[in-house]
Amino acid sequence: MIQDIPHIPVLYREVLEAFDDVQDGIIVDCTMGYGGHSSLLLENKPNIKLIGIDQDQTAIDFSTQRLSVFGDRVEIKKGRFSKVIKEILEEYDISQIKGILADIGVSSLQLDQKERGFSYESDTLDMRMDKDAPLSAYDVINGYSVVDLERILRDYGEMRNYKQVASAIAANRPFHSAKELSDKLRHLLPHGKKIHPATLLMQAIRIEVNNELGELQTLLAEIEKIPLADTDVAIISFHSLEDRIVKQKFSAWAQNCICPSEAFRCTCSKDNAIGKAKFKKPLSAQNDELKQNPRSRSAKLRVFKIKR
Repeated sequence: MIQDIPHIPVLYREVLEAFDDVQDGIIVDCTMGYGGHSSLLLENKPNIKLIGIDQDQTAIDFSTQRLSVFGDRVEIKKGRFSKVIKEILEEYDISQIKGILADIGVSSLQLDQKERGFSYESDTLDMRMDKDAPLSAYDVINGYSVVDLERILRDYGEMRNYKQVASAIAANRPFHSAKELSDKLRHLLPHGKKIHPATLLMQAIRIEVNNELGELQTLLAEIEKIPLADTDVAIISFHSLEDRIVKQKFSAWAQNCICPSEAFRCTCSKDNAIGKAKFKKPLSAQNDELKQNPRSRSAKLRVFKIKR
């Protein structure tokens, strides 16, 4: 089952567990990538249809061929998932949508393709998930003001010395590659045992380039607007910024009372919850997956069952 997929999808067992009670209808894979999770779901659930979304044309071309064996059970759409999910929810019978999956972040294959500029060893400064997008890492590093660099390093990289790093970037511009950037700033970056010193720096730039947190927030907002009645929403995150957004939104969805905290008494109907979390805690990789795929160590899967 797994060996035919060109890279092992993260939390593959946990994703199947998230949709264990989905036997038919439609599952939307908002971050199809190279078809790892999509293929897994289609193989294990022969009565479902899957709609895959991705903004990376290279991934779409690969997955179109990869998933062609499933025939008309697969439909692929190009675009940012925050926009396309709205179109799908408007186009299809809502009662048929039984699952929504989003694996937030960069795929292993994108990280490994040095020409894409995601890796600190890359000879380019790109990081665009959609190669046609106007903003690249080169534009951010070489064009942003010091104040804006400080903002993304502080907010998206959670770097303590964000001012010092932003000043160093501005003082040494222009940069032409991720490798040049990470090597030049290496003395200012944290040196841990498990991650490369440039990890948080690259994370901050990548989030800015692709508006990753904004995309996630918009996706969740669009899902909330649609009167889904029996749908599992599964989100895989890779760092605390993403996980915090998902955790807070799922918590809000489970609240019966939506009165402001300062209210003297409840004036709402107390029936505002649209469902509940499917698991008390987020699911994480098991030991054998951690050994096989070290990148899975930071992955968390939260699942919410919408049940109106």
